[in-house]
Amino acid sequence: MIPASFNYHRASSVNEALDLLKQYGDDARLLAGGHSLLPAMKLRMNAPANLIDIGRIAELNSIRVENGTLHIGAGATHSAIAASPDVQGHAPVLADTAGMIGDVQVRNKGTIGGSLAHADPAADYPAVLLILNASINVIGPNGTRSIAAGDFFQDLYVTALEENEIITGVEIPAMPQGAGAVYLKFAQPASRFALVGCAALVKKDGGTCSEVRVAFTGVGNMPFRDSGVEGALTGQSADASAIEAAAAQAAGGIDVLSDHFAGEDYRTHLARVYARRALSQAAGLA
Repeated sequence: MIPASFNYHRASSVNEALDLLKQYGDDARLLAGGHSLLPAMKLRMNAPANLIDIGRIAELNSIRVENGTLHIGAGATHSAIAASPDVQGHAPVLADTAGMIGDVQVRNKGTIGGSLAHADPAADYPAVLLILNASINVIGPNGTRSIAAGDFFQDLYVTALEENEIITGVEIPAMPQGAGAVYLKFAQPASRFALVGCAALVKKDGGTCSEVRVAFTGVGNMPFRDSGVEGALTGQSADASAIEAAAAQAAGGIDVLSDHFAGEDYRTHLARVYARRALSQAAGLA
């Protein structure tokens, strides 16, 4: 289908984008890579009168490590994140994850900020940002603020973003010394979104798991840390039987999604399988 007619505005700075959002209000939408918004517009599910293009704002495209923290601009594309030496050195699991997203065309145009703002429950980044204790920086009419990843995702396609706020970037602290982290997913073949995705971080002291972080995407209405799995493995040996027992707790107490791609029982089974695989690989890297 063809989108409804709209006015196009290219912002040259974040401040200009904020001014345009204030000017056009509910009749405006931000455009970065366009891989979430444009399909919705073609289906007439979203018909903004004004598109504000922020994809060429240079200040949103940087990737750097500063004082031990990785800073990724909201406009950084998936391919740029996957190829960045800073990301590969600081948070290799994030570089690997970016390389799994969609296909080449999607990775070349899609942005981390756009993905986070859209908050698709099957998107790949959120689970990884949760185990990395990332923060999401935003700016709006009331100034700037930093939102912990665990507080940012609130429900199905719902985030902590307030009216006329723009995501400016993501900050990721250093991983615990000696920890291993992986992200694995069972992908829907056409879209490459995760029917179930599991991110795991394991730190070992000797043969014991001293710190465990596990997060899922594609399982519930929003990404989440799985405290049941984490608690079951923390303080335990990193052997196969302990990991198997911990993984069996996956998705406990969660309202698991059910759709035409996968039912609740199958998704729960996949969550346990991928928790076991992700924990095993992360422990092997630790």
